[in-house]
Amino acid sequence: MHSQLSEYKALLSAPGRKRDAILLAGGGLFLLLSLLNSRFRFLPLPFDLVWGTILLCGVPILREAATGLFMRFDIKADVLVSLALVASVCIHEDFAAGEVAFIMRLGSLLEELTVARARAGIEKLARLVPQEARVLVAGEEIMKPSGQVVAGDRIRVLPGETIPADGVILSGQTSVNQAVMTGESLPVDKGPGDEVTSGTINQCGAFEMRASVSGGDNAIRRMIRLVEAARADKAAIVGLADCWATWIVILALSFAAFTWFYTGEATRAVTVLVVFCPCALVLATPTAVMAAIGNATAHGFLVREGDALERLAQISHVTFDKTGTLTSGIPVVSAVETMSGLSPQEIYALAASAETYSEHPLGKAVAKCYGEKADVPERFSMTPGEGVSAVVRGQEVAVGNERLLARLGLAKAAREVRTSFRDYGTAVYVAVGNRLAGYIVLTDTLRREAAAVIHQIREMGIVSVLLTGDRTQAATPVAQSLGIGKISADCRPEDKMKVIRQMQDSGHLVCMIGDGVNDAPALKAAHVGIAMGGAGSDIAVDAADIALVDDEIKELPHLLALARRMMRTIKMNLAFSLALNLVAVILAATGWFGPVIGALVHNAGSVLVILHSALLLTWRMTGRD
Repeated sequence: MHSQLSEYKALLSAPGRKRDAILLAGGGLFLLLSLLNSRFRFLPLPFDLVWGTILLCGVPILREAATGLFMRFDIKADVLVSLALVASVCIHEDFAAGEVAFIMRLGSLLEELTVARARAGIEKLARLVPQEARVLVAGEEIMKPSGQVVAGDRIRVLPGETIPADGVILSGQTSVNQAVMTGESLPVDKGPGDEVTSGTINQCGAFEMRASVSGGDNAIRRMIRLVEAARADKAAIVGLADCWATWIVILALSFAAFTWFYTGEATRAVTVLVVFCPCALVLATPTAVMAAIGNATAHGFLVREGDALERLAQISHVTFDKTGTLTSGIPVVSAVETMSGLSPQEIYALAASAETYSEHPLGKAVAKCYGEKADVPERFSMTPGEGVSAVVRGQEVAVGNERLLARLGLAKAAREVRTSFRDYGTAVYVAVGNRLAGYIVLTDTLRREAAAVIHQIREMGIVSVLLTGDRTQAATPVAQSLGIGKISADCRPEDKMKVIRQMQDSGHLVCMIGDGVNDAPALKAAHVGIAMGGAGSDIAVDAADIALVDDEIKELPHLLALARRMMRTIKMNLAFSLALNLVAVILAATGWFGPVIGALVHNAGSVLVILHSALLLTWRMTGRD
């Protein structure tokens, strides 16, 4: 007997879903055997086999209820379920008690499976980073746990291996599959100077890289930390359901006592307790939130708190940062101007050749945007903070900023043309033979999906606002091309926060979307903050409620629609569960059905509500939403 009790105790202490599955399977078997034995009497036993179901499925419920009630003084649905179980046993309705216990355990398992599926994509993140990295020490290759990689380590990655850390390629050419991080279907070519991210796959070509962060702080692990912060029970709507559960327990006891007093039938009172359980009310709401979080994760969003989606469903305005959010943050050549006898094309060709070996982002952009093969410079030198000098086709060419021109004695010529481009882009000056020959203007480019995103948001009745630190002259064309009617430009970080607070003081609930350190105060002040988690700063991500993993804003309308859909699902769940409880209580009190049918009707309703929440996992925005 002692050994049996020990085995049962061990069974109850088994991990989560495995334990519930074992208890449910055993309880279901005993319930089925009890049903068959009551009809065919093939096992002449002095006790009902349904007691196996009560012990396997009911005892955990009683234990959880007692722990919550006496240790935390917390009245939840399992308290009422426990009362129904005990009352059913007391009036010898053992089968009803077993049925209540079994279906409650089934509902609990369904909830856990829903949550598990919602978080399945997140749990895979932890397995994306390989366990070991090939670290080069004094030329020797040493296998080192990836978690022990430190910034500055030189790492070798072979073809077919998963990249173990965030870093920069030092040597070698390869193609990297970044689908897990960016959703790109095609591999991306990488070479020296290109950044690589942990968890992505090196498809071809060995390369050496330098880790930019320690192993415990790479991109994958940062995402994991964000997701681990997601807790559905933080949503205000869940707290409301828990509050209702407490009052429903009191109402159930009062109504059961009244039924017993008025009819004199204990069976009816027990049935009232059975059907009064607020299972659907309490269980379905967190599963809806977690299912919505799972859906958001599948579309590239990491939700840090469950109530972020609830708040997102309420917003009336969306404020966008410009650079890096609505634009790509990658400079491209938008104009080439000449100030000499050379044509714009000749100036462009000379500059592209001079910048061939440049490591500066603007220089690399000039070389990259030049659509033809540039000449290899005969001589090349780079001055940090100024620009580059080179000999191209026998000509001395210098490309850089005003400091470079000042060193060459051409500062006055640069000042004369500065105002012609300052409002809409950044220029690099091109000097040929110690004379200012012209300049190249580089500007940021709009994201391809930006216009469609703004249009969809407007169709949802949400107002878009451009909130940027850029000058009005630079912000206005962007806003006009996207159809954004409201602009706040020349904003410092504190100005962005002030604008959002003013909007919210006027009764507008605002969602802020940004990517940089300067957006962090605004992200924190907004009703909901969404950070560009890929290229955005860690400070911005920490300040936001939601992070956009791949920096693709095309899924933003889906997220907004998903938040609204989640709230509709929760309201439908609450309405259905309350209506079902009301009808079931009336039928139970008037004697239309007993504890067995009452347990079946009520708990089947709970299962339906949980399944309804689970539909959010695969929900997709359509043109009608």
